[in-house]
Amino acid sequence: MTIHSDQGIQYQSNPYRHALRKHKVFQSMSRRATCHDNAAMESFFHIMKVEMNYFTHHFDTKKQLVKAMKEWISYYNEDRIRHKLKGLTPIQYRNQALSKMI
Repeated sequence: MTIHSDQGIQYQSNPYRHALRKHKVFQSMSRRATCHDNAAMESFFHIMKVEMNYFTHHFDTKKQLVKAMKEWISYYNEDRIRHKLKGLTPIQYRNQALSKMI
């Protein structure tokens, strides 16, 4: 598994890097001063944090947080209509694109 991030100090910290190695996760970082490398994922996580009320809601356990994140990601992919995707959900848009390739 690979995890990609920007070069934020939290991603360069020894405890973070140790945790990745412990779980056999390869770390990938964007180049310095190239904010556009991560733009899509930065946008995704910002939307997730806002819509999950991450900044104001407290999760009592890691299990609660993981459950809420999984539910939101499912909602994002399967139910959340996107104007940029011609009024479709991401899964509908992907399936439509794939059907045109066949």
